[in-house]
Amino acid sequence: MQHLLFLAHRIPYPPNKGDKIRSFHLLRHLAARYHLHLGAFIDDATDWQYVETVQAYCASTHFVRLDSLRARLRSLPALATTRALSLDYYRHADMQRWVAQTLAAAPISRALVFSSVMAQYAQDPRLTRRVIDFVDVDSDKWLQYAQKKRWPMRWLYRREGRCLLDYERQVAASSEVSLFVSEAEAALFRRLAPESTGRIGHLNNGVDLDYFSPAHAFENPYRAPAQVLVFTGAMDYWPNIDAVQWFAQAIFPQILARNPQARFVIVGARPAAQVQALAQLPGVTVIGAVPDIRPYLAHARCAVAPLRIARGIQNKVLEAMSMGIPVLATPQAFEGISATPGRDLLVADGASALAEAALPLLQEPRDPALALGAEGRRLIERQYAWRQQLAVLDTLMEADAASSLTTES
Repeated sequence: MQHLLFLAHRIPYPPNKGDKIRSFHLLRHLAARYHLHLGAFIDDATDWQYVETVQAYCASTHFVRLDSLRARLRSLPALATTRALSLDYYRHADMQRWVAQTLAAAPISRALVFSSVMAQYAQDPRLTRRVIDFVDVDSDKWLQYAQKKRWPMRWLYRREGRCLLDYERQVAASSEVSLFVSEAEAALFRRLAPESTGRIGHLNNGVDLDYFSPAHAFENPYRAPAQVLVFTGAMDYWPNIDAVQWFAQAIFPQILARNPQARFVIVGARPAAQVQALAQLPGVTVIGAVPDIRPYLAHARCAVAPLRIARGIQNKVLEAMSMGIPVLATPQAFEGISATPGRDLLVADGASALAEAALPLLQEPRDPALALGAEGRRLIERQYAWRQQLAVLDTLMEADAASSLTTES
């Protein structure tokens, strides 16, 4: 087997949040085809316990502890320049040394770079084929953040969006392939970086169909006879925080007023203080981290994804659809998913519209809701199995960029 350099901004395990789900499946797929040399940061102390698990997939690994406070301080000098703070946040001499030593020790000519900030470590001319998985257009995400913030954070986020886009364009121009999580994300970046249009494609996220399956029987984690609307996700992530605050404060009270048995349950690790405070509201429960989210999906009446800030494809939506339960999403959470609203899931915009769409999903008989969930599952089976999505990656790592992206997009 040939050798491949794999760089990730976060250890690709456990697959319990959006970027780790994607990076783990990429890692596992490529490990069957290459001798992998993985360099990654670890920003969560609990993730060190998974190092040996990841090492089993790799010929060599190097993990660097990322302290958020030190990383923020390290990025501050960038404010006096035109560099994105994100780039300096992930700048680390130890990682750069390891990459140089690894390229000197092994015959590596290919690199898979997960997240644009890691491209700074893949500039060696010995790397003749670089595939960059941007996942999302992060620069646009910062601009979305700016719209929700006040000065000075609004100014800072706008600056980051502008500076990061400049860097993203440089990375795309110097790489053989630039991938995004959906055709919608790829199309956005083609508009922002027209000079790289022919090298921009997409690789959809997938779902483990056997793991997220309605065929499993799970004990009900909810107290009967609650009619649960569930939100799942990392609860220290600001778009998720914003989503559950909005749902709990502006949408759910409308539902509860007409259905006293309704409950809004928030499931996800590291709930921020703003999220924990929502548990004081009538009918709202904050669970926090759980070893397995599937029981909470399986026994919910509906999964809600009321995101107002989103990029790419939402794994929480795909996983809930794979479990065969109805999904109610905002247009932002739905973007990038090849589904038919009203048949495969429900999409509504605005607090009142979301409340109105949720109420029928809680009512008896449940036949319409169950039919919606079944259609969602069938869609995932047809279009979002990981094996199906990753098949194109083999071509992208080996073939001419233009021809492979033509067939993929």
